[in-house]
Amino acid sequence: MNIALIAHDKKKNDLVQFVTAYQTIFSKHTLFATGTTGLRINEATGLELTRFKSGPLGGDQEIGAMIAKNKMDAVFFFRDPLTAQPHEPDVTALVRLCDVYSIPLATNMGSAELLIRGLDQGLLEWRNVMKNGESNGK
Repeated sequence: MNIALIAHDKKKNDLVQFVTAYQTIFSKHTLFATGTTGLRINEATGLELTRFKSGPLGGDQEIGAMIAKNKMDAVFFFRDPLTAQPHEPDVTALVRLCDVYSIPLATNMGSAELLIRGLDQGLLEWRNVMKNGESNGK
């Protein structure tokens, strides 16, 4: 599965701790992240991942493009609801794309816990059916 990892500045530590705790599960998948978040995760865990630009510089939109092309299976986006974000329209667009394309999205530790456990139990295998159906012209 292709998994995106994104976190606002005040939530980066939480996401790094989360990925560290579930490193064994994340290591079985292809990881993508926005700039600084990806660097921090890589430094803490050694996990390989593709880093996009920082969120405010277009990283959110790069991940959104993958979602629109059916190339992203899950998104872990630890958002900071108490701090105004200068790129809030990009954040809103990314969340909207997850809704439009039925991509599982975890925006906090509670939903992330459920999503990672579901991923580990194979409950997202329907994503493979979606991708295979598209590649077969269906």
